[in-house]
Amino acid sequence: MENNNNNETSFSDLLNTEVLSNFNTDISLLQIGITMLLSFLVGLFIYTLYKRIFSGVLYSKNFNITLVGLSMITSLVIMAIGSNLVLSLGMVGALSIVRFRTPIKDPTDLVFLFWALASGIVIGAGFYSLAILGSILIGIVLFVFMKKSKSETPYLFIVNFTGDDTEQSIFDQMKKAVKRYDIKQKSVTDSETEITFEVRLKEKEAGFVNSITNVQGVENAVLLSYNGDYVQ
Repeated sequence: MENNNNNETSFSDLLNTEVLSNFNTDISLLQIGITMLLSFLVGLFIYTLYKRIFSGVLYSKNFNITLVGLSMITSLVIMAIGSNLVLSLGMVGALSIVRFRTPIKDPTDLVFLFWALASGIVIGAGFYSLAILGSILIGIVLFVFMKKSKSETPYLFIVNFTGDDTEQSIFDQMKKAVKRYDIKQKSVTDSETEITFEVRLKEKEAGFVNSITNVQGVENAVLLSYNGDYVQ
């Protein structure tokens, strides 16, 4: 009986030792300073890149600042979880009841949110090299693809006119003025015709709108920014 009790006690002590050995009960001020500084620098890198390659309609500075704070707060939480077993269990329970209901309108914003969270987790866990190299690679990929897609931004061009001759003149002007165009919708009534084009401009300037407006029979012409989603 004594051997069994000793074995059980030894196994329990060994289990507690192995589990608790993975938690550092004390965090040095130097480690805290390095972790928080690095998480701030990576968050600042994310902030700068988001501001540089943002291609939406309304830029939100508050959202961008949130990315910096999110990186630092996540690092702080991960450091606390890694230093105390009881706190880690309590943190898991507390975070399980949190519900984030802020709508994300642009999928790119979701990428930056996960990037800020992931960098905070990695830095808080002490993998500084992984956080730095990973952020640099992610930044390069996003910069290249976002800049390329931004240079090829499509537009919606809506024109209202009357007469078949006017329609032919519009198509002639479109062939000369834009790089490529596709008809998305054509609506014909007794009084007028409306055509919606998806266009890619040759240059950033959209001076062709004025030239088409001056075509005889054209009543209205509107150029709209377009993100690729269209509902008919």
